[in-house]
Amino acid sequence: MVATHTNLNIPALEAEYSQKSPREILKFALESFDNIAISFSGAEDVVLIDMASKLTKNFRVFTLDTGRLHSETYQFLDQVRKHYGIKLEVMFPDAAEVQALVEEKGLFSFYADGHKECCGVRKVKPLRRKLNTLDAWITGQRKDQSPGTRNNIPVIEHDGAFSIQDHQLIKFNPLANWSSTQVWEYIRALEVPYNKLHERGFISIGCEPCTRAVLPNQHEREGRWWWEEATQKECGLHVGNLQK
Repeated sequence: MVATHTNLNIPALEAEYSQKSPREILKFALESFDNIAISFSGAEDVVLIDMASKLTKNFRVFTLDTGRLHSETYQFLDQVRKHYGIKLEVMFPDAAEVQALVEEKGLFSFYADGHKECCGVRKVKPLRRKLNTLDAWITGQRKDQSPGTRNNIPVIEHDGAFSIQDHQLIKFNPLANWSSTQVWEYIRALEVPYNKLHERGFISIGCEPCTRAVLPNQHEREGRWWWEEATQKECGLHVGNLQK
């Protein structure tokens, strides 16, 4: 019988699963919720898709199309869809809100006044629409992705940022304790598809205007919103991290 989000003791489960493997955490998530989906955009997320495909054929995956992604990212999304034979649930921003922002501030306003407004329109609001239809979601967040904002990520948590009244959303971060090295060891060993931008020095990949390749020994997050202060490098998808 599938559990519901109303009868799980999340602090106890976080303590129980905090040192378990990503596969064990993912298995628990998929077995505990029918109405759950994997959030997919990058290398970590496709590792979760690969793990999920080995656990069950009945899992859901969604992605956000901001309208500003690299062409390589669009090719990657379609490659993963075909490789695993899955349906990608694609969320788009509201066209009228994008049009209003661009008409008022142009296409690159974020270089002048920060990325939060653009991300809010193109990423956060579409994500909220999706999460309002789910009981739980699964992300590829890792603690070492951004020491300023992600170093305290639990493997299981209440998502206070996206929960609404009478709808407590649960968030699973099965790869929280993995390093980038472990992610790429998995990808290479199992020949998992990956974004070809990684071959050109891109590590953390977001929208095209806000992502750049990093130099050797630079932290991966330095390639995102590089003109902004390091502790604010969250687009709003994981806004709860800024409060931890």
